[in-house]
Amino acid sequence: QVQLIESGGGLVQAGGSLSLSCAVSGLTFSIYGMGWFRQAPGKEREFVAAISWSGASLQYADSVKGRFTISRDIAKNTVYLQMNSLKPEDTAVYLCAAKTRYRGTWSAEYDYWGQGTQVTVSS
Repeated sequence: QVQLIESGGGLVQAGGSLSLSCAVSGLTFSIYGMGWFRQAPGKEREFVAAISWSGASLQYADSVKGRFTISRDIAKNTVYLQMNSLKPEDTAVYLCAAKTRYRGTWSAEYDYWGQGTQVTVSS
């Protein structure tokens, strides 16, 4: 089993920045890659970014390219999402997820999920 705990959410004005963290514990050796997703009220969960545990592969949703950066620190078993130039439409609960193997896509098919952290961007 893998446990994921997100932190770093909060309230920020449009144009501001936030950094989210996802602490990973448990069977970390089984992880192939990590992803960040978000879900706004009344909307479906949306892929945001992903990174392989090796760091060799990165993928971003078009809506966040150039503004968000995903990274990981293997020594700390932590994945980060640096969010810059935030917009009101970025408001959502942000969740991190882990996958134990690659199944052809970074935007789906994750095995473990965190509880999420709220990000609110005011206009």
